[in-house]
Amino acid sequence: LITTMGDNGVRICFANPGTSEMHFVAALDSVPEMRGVLTLFEGVATGAADGYARMSGDPAAVLLHLGPGLGNGLANLHNARRARVPMMVVVGDHAIYHKKFDAPLESDIDSVAETVSGWVRRSTGPADVADDAVAAIAFARSEQRIATLILPADVSWSDGAQPAGSVVPQPSPVSIETEDIEAALASGAPTVILVGGDATRAPGLDAAARLAHRYGAQLFCETFPARLERGAGVPAAERIAYFGEAAVAQLDRTRHLILAGAVSPVTFFGYPGKPSDLVPEGATVHTLAGPVGAAAALEELAGRLAPDTVAPTAPPSRPLLPSGPLNVQTSADVIGALLPERAIVVDESNTSGFLLPQSTAGAPAHDWLTLTGGAIGYGLPVAIGAALAEPDRPVLCLE
Repeated sequence: LITTMGDNGVRICFANPGTSEMHFVAALDSVPEMRGVLTLFEGVATGAADGYARMSGDPAAVLLHLGPGLGNGLANLHNARRARVPMMVVVGDHAIYHKKFDAPLESDIDSVAETVSGWVRRSTGPADVADDAVAAIAFARSEQRIATLILPADVSWSDGAQPAGSVVPQPSPVSIETEDIEAALASGAPTVILVGGDATRAPGLDAAARLAHRYGAQLFCETFPARLERGAGVPAAERIAYFGEAAVAQLDRTRHLILAGAVSPVTFFGYPGKPSDLVPEGATVHTLAGPVGAAAALEELAGRLAPDTVAPTAPPSRPLLPSGPLNVQTSADVIGALLPERAIVVDESNTSGFLLPQSTAGAPAHDWLTLTGGAIGYGLPVAIGAALAEPDRPVLCLE
């Protein structure tokens, strides 16, 4: 199993194991290509795998102990699911023959795994393990989602498994009809391009900014992007506000909303007498692409419609280093004044950090990782994973 994972580009495993996973743990020492990282809580393992995948683009592995271990890691698996990051979760289970005795740790692992996974499979024999691992990794890579492999203890300790080699998943060709989007851009009516998914990195942002500049559209980003490249020299995409009233003001008068990797915006919670849908009444929503492949779709569209347009980028600027009491404004200004080059910012400051975007807009180019799924307890674990994926870059965790 571990050799197959390494052959398919899974090079790190964040583990909080127990008795049923000890053969997996022992095997980690025999495969030098796989780095094992012990975590003392399952939510750290799942969050660190999320951070690693956001920065590396490769699936990280997670090893968890039975259903309760999976349950303990669920909140950060929820965040990873919402962030569309590739991840392979291996959950140990009782030996197949032991399950009928309903031992104290017996539980319905499959049902729990399905709440956060796009792919779930239970290996039923040693000969199946390698092929199941290849299928899991191929799914995680191609769909940018979580794949969970349930590994019974006796399947793990029995002889008969062989590595399956490597399989590179081929993305399915996607045909996109863009006539309505082209007409919307050319209409002269107030138009918003809303980016998300893989379009929040430099290539997608550049293409979206070129289209916005060419047609006078506004460029926005989802409220909590998985990974947003920003700062001086990078095209700027304003994030949709967290609070509904502010988001309504941002999108006011919009007649065409083009979704490029983003989902149609809604409020985080329902409130009496307030709309849940943030799309202005009468506006038309156009979907260019989902979260996987949005950057490529934007690049193709910009190549045809704005081939000679240069994307505007954020100019270098920093706030003055403040003095006096530390509050929401001055803390944001301190970070903006001192943020180092190539920093990775993992942001779980939530409402204490709502002034950070404006204070850091012109700081040296950096990556900003946000609480995509809204489940708290994400910041420090994701920062660990990001630091392991990019050991030469400074990581700033905001709690």
